[in-house]
This record gives sequence, C-alpha cells and structure tokens, in this order.
Amino acid sequence: MLVLDETIVNTALPHVQRALGFSGNGLEWVVNAYALTFGGLLLLGGRAGDLLGRRRVFVAGILVFTAGSLLGGLAGSAGWLLAARVLQGAGGAVASPTALALISTNFEEGPARNRAFGFYAAVSAAGASLGLIVGGVLTSWASWRWVLFVNVPIGVAVALLTPLFIRESERRAGRFDLAGAVTSTAGMVSLVYGFIHASTAGWGDGLTLAAFAAAAALLALFVAVELRTPQPITPLHLFADRNRTSAHLTRLLLLAGMFGMFFFLTQFLQDVLGFSPLQAGFAFLPMTVALFASARTASWLLPRLGARRLTVGGAALTALGMAWLAQIGVGSSYLTAILGPMLLIGIGMGFPFVSLTLVALSGVAPRDAGAASSLVNVVQQVGGALGLAVLVTVFGAASRSAAGQALGGAATEAQWALAGGVSGALSAGLVLTVCAVVVALVALDEERPPHP
Repeated sequence: MLVLDETIVNTALPHVQRALGFSGNGLEWVVNAYALTFGGLLLLGGRAGDLLGRRRVFVAGILVFTAGSLLGGLAGSAGWLLAARVLQGAGGAVASPTALALISTNFEEGPARNRAFGFYAAVSAAGASLGLIVGGVLTSWASWRWVLFVNVPIGVAVALLTPLFIRESERRAGRFDLAGAVTSTAGMVSLVYGFIHASTAGWGDGLTLAAFAAAAALLALFVAVELRTPQPITPLHLFADRNRTSAHLTRLLLLAGMFGMFFFLTQFLQDVLGFSPLQAGFAFLPMTVALFASARTASWLLPRLGARRLTVGGAALTALGMAWLAQIGVGSSYLTAILGPMLLIGIGMGFPFVSLTLVALSGVAPRDAGAASSLVNVVQQVGGALGLAVLVTVFGAASRSAAGQALGGAATEAQWALAGGVSGALSAGLVLTVCAVVVALVALDEERPPHP
C-alpha cells in the first residue's frame, strides 16, 4: 500500500487537475509532496520504532497514512490535497521501516525469515507497477478520489489485525537524538527535492544547485552530530561493514536504473502505441507477476547460491532486459519489443531485491534494526529520485535529436521525438544497471551468510 501510493495517482492526474484546478507546474506536487515527505522522515521513523516499540509505531504510522488517504479523497481544493499527501508521506515514513524491522523480530532466523523477506521484497518491488494498474482501473471505473479512498479500508484492517499477529519488539531505553533528527530530515528533504527539481528544471538551475548545496551542508552536519551523540538516530557503525555498504550502493544503482522505466514506458505505450491508461497499466502485469515469482524463488535459492551470485545473476538479467528494451522505436510493437524484455527485467529484479535486503540487515544488533531498515528505504527513495532526474535529462537531449531526424511515415514528429527520448533514457538506465552489476561483482563478499 505504501509503495503503491507513489505511482497510483499517476494515471489519475489529468482528472485531479480538472477537478481541483491545479496548474501544470503544481500538478507534479501531487506526486512529489508524498515522495518528499516520505523520503525526508524515513530515518526518524525507523529510530522511533527502536525506542518506542515497533508494533506501536507501525500501527500509528498506518493510521496517520490512512487518515491522510481519507482526507485526500475528500479534498475540495489543490492545497487540501497536497496537505493530505504530506500527511500520507509522514505516515508512510513511520510505517515502512518498522514493517521491515518487525520481520526480524517475528520470524526465526533461517528459512522462515528468508521466506518472509522474499514476500516483503516481492510486494514492495511490485508495488510501483501495481499502482499503475490499480490507478487506471479505479480512475476509469469509479473516480480519481478512489485512488486515495482505497487505502482506508486496507489501513483500518491492518491497524486492527496487527496486534493479533505481530509481536511487539522490546523497547530500548533512551531519548531521541533531536539534533540528528532535524539535520537528517532537512538534509534528506533537500537532497530528494534537488533530484525532483533537476528532473524538470535541469541540473544547472539555481534552485537545483541550492538544494544540493543545502543537502551537502546539512548531511555533513548530521554526520558530525551522529559522531558525537551517545544515542544517534542513525548509528554510523552500520556503514563500517563493507558488505552492507556495497549492498546499499548496488540497490541504489538498480533503483536508479529501474524507477524511470515506469515513467517513460507508460508514456510510450499511450502516446506512441496508442494504449489507453488502463491498457498501459495492465501492460506491466507480466513483469509484476514475473518479479513476484522470482522474489519468492529467491528465498529458496539463497542458501544454495549465496547472496553475491544471486545478486549478480539477477542484476545481469535485468541489464539484458534493459538493453533489449532500449531498442524500441516508433515501429515497435508490445509483443515483439516490450513484453520479452519486461519479463526478463521482472525475473532479474526479484533476486537482488531479496538478497540485498538480507545482506543489508545481516549482523545488525536488535537495538539497531529500525535504523538499519530505514536505511534500506532511504536508499530506495534516493535511488528512485536520482534515476528519474538523470533519465529525464537524457530523455530531453535524445528526444530533441530524434525530432530533428524524424523520417515521417505514419508516425508524427512528436512520436519520433518521444520514441527517441525513451530509447535514450532507457539506455542511460542500462548504464546504471551495469554499474550495479559491477559493484555487486567486485564488492559483495561471497562468504557472508545469506540470512541475518
């Protein structure tokens, strides 16, 4: 539900704009308000679970998210909807890392925990593509408001059922690292905003540069604070393990290469191939099914192959799929140029999502499980924002070049430009994916056990 909400509103945006009178520039903040708040508060949310009890904090986060969903569905103005999206992001930032940390305290180490992480990775990885499908269905068959209302019964059910199935974690005595919370939140908000703004205004824009400069200063101050405080919000010793740091970097590069694919491929399907929003959403279903199946299989393969081999093999399959997909053009069809590579990407991505999560949480002391889990989520948010910003920049240059070389025929110049831009953006995604393969191959330790 939390991951799905990053993309479920995409197909509803034109309807939202007409209903609430958003400007063209303001409309993007329906998506960005959630992403920015979610990314900015993740470190604080993870540590809150360590100190206050993860089940308690998880339920609180779900209820805040659900309240934001209800208010968003009832929105009567643009400002009202944006405030509700901020509330959703805050609830998601609290619930998401505690959900991952609760797996460690509710499942025994070994096969049971591996299977649980397999489910977690499958659902979270499939959430983005499922959001496009669910958003298209609800917008077409009901109303744009239902892309938000749909969370309400799910959130209420989760909050009521959690005490029946989830054990509470042991609370850790201590107090919040207030200085670390302020500097990490402000630094992460600045960093994610910089990537978001760069995707529309460019890397040389003054506000983009100012956001990155502020992020660098605030995160440097955050590190200085964490080195001095006895109870840091993010224990920096988590980065001392080469394997864990390599897993984070590999995940960041994979997400950077993959996240923009949904954004650009959705446009290609609708504006070049003529798919409806609903058809475009369902076009991602084969990849979603393949990804879910491979993530479930990964928990069985981990003890046999090890995390390094599984990560490298899955990332390499993903790179092959990206290389194939980057060949699309105005003459491509879904069956011959898109379905095959999407299946390859789905199969490939499921393996590293599971193995990298296990490596990132392997060897973490129970008192730091929330902080370690929040770092997994932070890497995903930063990777997605970075990848989209990079791919949008490449898309702009490639589409201008393709428009100048349009060959006419049945396709318009705009379609030539879009197809060329999408191909260029996917090629940039391929480069990032290959970098992930190299990092996993060189830096991940084969000797590390495949489970926490």
